[in-house]
Formats: sequence, structure tokens, C-alpha cells
Amino acid sequence: MLNWTDQGIRGYKDTAKRAEAFAAATQELGANLLNIYWTVGPYDLVAVVEAPDDEAAAAAFLQLGGAGNVRSTTLRAFDREEMGRIIAKTAG
Repeated sequence: MLNWTDQGIRGYKDTAKRAEAFAAATQELGANLLNIYWTVGPYDLVAVVEAPDDEAAAAAFLQLGGAGNVRSTTLRAFDREEMGRIIAKTAG
């Protein structure tokens, strides 16, 4: 989930180009920007990124934040298979 900085909102007309640049940068790190959504509400954008590991995802968002246009709030999601393995580890 992303929020524009003051710099980012001033340059809102370039947001689609910046999204393309972010997609290219994620691929260089071995990750993939699956989709990006421009939203109305507490967040300005939502980026869905698939990465081979948490480090690659973190690197992608560090690069993105380093450009100064957005601040990110990340969220680790588990797919059905991963959740099944997690539940299998619990007692009960």
C-alpha cells in the first residue's frame, strides 16, 4: 500500500510512467509487479508484487521509496497452500 509524498503528488501526471519504471525495476531484482491500482481512501495506490523471497520484495520497495515519490506500507500475504502448511504446524 502506497501513499504519495509531497513530491509524488506534485508529479501526479507522471504516475503511470513511474509505475512502468517500478515494474522494470522489480524485474531486475527477480520480482514481478503483478498489478498496481490507484485508489481513493487512506492509501493512494496498491501495488501487488510477487517476489522469490522477502529480501527481493524489500529491495524493490526500498528502491521505490528511495525515488521519493511514495512511502510504502508492506503486507506479507500467504496463499492457500502456505496457510495449509502453517495450520499443519499448529497443535490441535
